[in-house]
Amino acid sequence: MAPGMPDESSAAAVLTVDHLDVRFATKRGVAHVVRDLSYQLHAGETLAILGESGSGKSVSTLALTKLIPIPPGRVAGHVRIGDHDLVAMAEKELLGYRGARIGYVFQDPMTSLNPVHPIGRQVTEGMRFHLGVSEREARERTVDLLRQVGIPDAEKRLDDYPHQFSGGMRQRVVIAIGLSCHPDVLVADEATTALDVTTQAQIVELVGRLQDEIGMAVIWITHDLGVVAGIADRVLVMYAGEVVEEAPVDLLYATPRHPYTLGLMSSLPVLGDLERRELAAIPGMPPTPLALPPGCGFHPRCAYRSDPRCEAEHPALVEVEPGHRVRSFYEVPESDARAAAAAGRIDIEPPDAADRSAAS
Repeated sequence: MAPGMPDESSAAAVLTVDHLDVRFATKRGVAHVVRDLSYQLHAGETLAILGESGSGKSVSTLALTKLIPIPPGRVAGHVRIGDHDLVAMAEKELLGYRGARIGYVFQDPMTSLNPVHPIGRQVTEGMRFHLGVSEREARERTVDLLRQVGIPDAEKRLDDYPHQFSGGMRQRVVIAIGLSCHPDVLVADEATTALDVTTQAQIVELVGRLQDEIGMAVIWITHDLGVVAGIADRVLVMYAGEVVEEAPVDLLYATPRHPYTLGLMSSLPVLGDLERRELAAIPGMPPTPLALPPGCGFHPRCAYRSDPRCEAEHPALVEVEPGHRVRSFYEVPESDARAAAAAGRIDIEPPDAADRSAAS
């Protein structure tokens, strides 16, 4: 059964994405930005979407509620919350799902917050629209929410403007907006990238704590392997608009099986590396969605390509072990996978008895 297709466990899924496809018509041709993306998300689960810039991570989540310009964009496939397919909905009907059922936290709060409106107005707007509460009740809820996300003197700061807050505080305000209607799913799109390390840790801890309290599912988009290791239950690795590897986080970090994932792991810097190990780099650049290569999308940059099918056939996403799917004609040996994980100093489980016996 294809990943993301309804099965016996789908009744518990809060979000089902089924063969999502996103294209943009441009003057230079059609850009195929997201290709055949499928997954399920359950209550309380954190799904990390990992990949380089341009891999389709952000567009894939914006497309969940068609938050892309249509036209020139076109969204196909299915995005289901319960029995409702968001892709098939008209714009007017979708307004009831944006913010209410799927909340968003964007990367740069200075561009996602309106600089000419006080933050209190921006947090209350969604509650008044989706929940139908009075202005007074919305302000009271906003004060509670701002306290919940760690804004000091919340009641006094309702009428302050975004420029009066630090970067970390602005990001907390954006999180409050995303949580204001208690969504089923919160999308955090590079929510810590522009912040210092200490504030990053605070934001990650905050989202995790609120997730436990509210019970929502979280989609965390990032290129930071360290953040993923600390927060995710499951990981989708995207390249050229499609999933190339999918696994529970511990399994992915212990034995990455796709050459692209292997390259990401090997490129991690190591703090305190006395041998000054030279960082490994993935050669070349990601392909443009206007001219995707034939065959495997990663084959022009892949050090392992040897199968003639790599340049001619498009590999399917297949299960290599329970819960672990890979899109490649070449399966990275477990020994290479463990070596890459160890090179990046990622904590993994020790080898089992059979591995120790073979090593001796």
